[in-house]
Amino acid sequence: MTEAILGLLAMLSLSLIRVPIAISMGLVGFLGLWWMRGVMPSMASATSTVYESGFQYTLSVVPLFILMGNFVTRAGMSKELYRLAYTLVGHFRGGLAMASVMACAGFGAICGSSIATAATMTKVAYPSMREHGYSDELAAGTIAAGGTLGILIPPSTIMVIYGLVTETNIGKLFAAGFLPGLLAVVLMCATISFLTWRHPSWGPRAEHSSWAERWDAFKDVWSVALLFFIVMGGIYGGVFTATEGAGIGAFGAFCIALARKALTWRVTLEILIDSSRTTGMLFMILVGALVFGNFLNFTSMPNDLKAFVTSYQISPTSVMVAICVIYILLGTAMEELSMILLTIPVFFPLVVSLGFDPVWFGVIIVLVVMIGLISPPVGMNMFVVKSLLPHLDTSTIFRGVMPFVYTLVAVLALLVAFPSIIMIVPQLLKM
Repeated sequence: MTEAILGLLAMLSLSLIRVPIAISMGLVGFLGLWWMRGVMPSMASATSTVYESGFQYTLSVVPLFILMGNFVTRAGMSKELYRLAYTLVGHFRGGLAMASVMACAGFGAICGSSIATAATMTKVAYPSMREHGYSDELAAGTIAAGGTLGILIPPSTIMVIYGLVTETNIGKLFAAGFLPGLLAVVLMCATISFLTWRHPSWGPRAEHSSWAERWDAFKDVWSVALLFFIVMGGIYGGVFTATEGAGIGAFGAFCIALARKALTWRVTLEILIDSSRTTGMLFMILVGALVFGNFLNFTSMPNDLKAFVTSYQISPTSVMVAICVIYILLGTAMEELSMILLTIPVFFPLVVSLGFDPVWFGVIIVLVVMIGLISPPVGMNMFVVKSLLPHLDTSTIFRGVMPFVYTLVAVLALLVAFPSIIMIVPQLLKM
């Protein structure tokens, strides 16, 4: 236990002095294992981790979904999704903000990244809301919060990483994310309705769209719907694996972008370079986390945590609430992927030993990460919005997202209290 605590403190200290998190975790894990078992076992463990991570077939799902998301972004599908949502709810008070949330959910269903969703929808939705006189607080807060849906509604990069690290079925994780995703969308729209009821000037009504306009907007999103149903339907139907689905999705997104004449040789090269850079970053963090996880596994921390819970007869629900609080606090200061990979080796064995389903816990993890993405002071989505809207004060964006932080906390409470919301879809699909 002492070695594990010292290792955690050393890793956090390195991170505080701006050593990249991947190097922090990998270095501490390597030196910690060296200290406990010797240099040769430590080198063998690190070498094996790097080799297995680089050549593991199932990990190819990560770059393929990233590539799919980049093609989707360049194809301009976000505009069609926002236009459809605009025609459906734009005439309500706060309707354009609700349309932004719905468009974020739709874009997240074919992108899988919260940061990409927030960045794309900032460019698409914010100008329309400002044109109709929406307040900066509501506009920026809605986009930052709606962007988090990109990692909850499948396919989700975070779910893929969690599934690979914990050896949990990725298809089940994707299926489990549907109802929580819809619940989050509904409650976010309810929050917007409440805010605009309290402050009518924040979200004026837009013009009412005709049914002909709605039909035209619906026809424009057929390619998005088709791509989603092919990828998700194939995975859920057992036609192909998640890795094969990611490959088919990437190829389908490429074909759609090509058909829309959104690709040139230069743009294609930029997409490939950006996808490679993002993949390299994720794999560096993953390898560092696995090396650090191997070190923690040789300490007594996982077993000590189990013994502590057992000896004091702490209820499993209380333990889960405490874990959620820890994750939310970490999310205010750490990047989400690093946070997950750092804590999973500690918390996952404890959670499983208490009888919780790994699929259920995976969705809970994603939700607390969503809260962290919009929690001050280091909410990643808020700074993405800020970078694209430099004229806005950071305090304005913070005030705008806080109601949605409370909304996501309410969603988290519902999912902890009623686990069936998460598990019903995988059970119905008999996955």
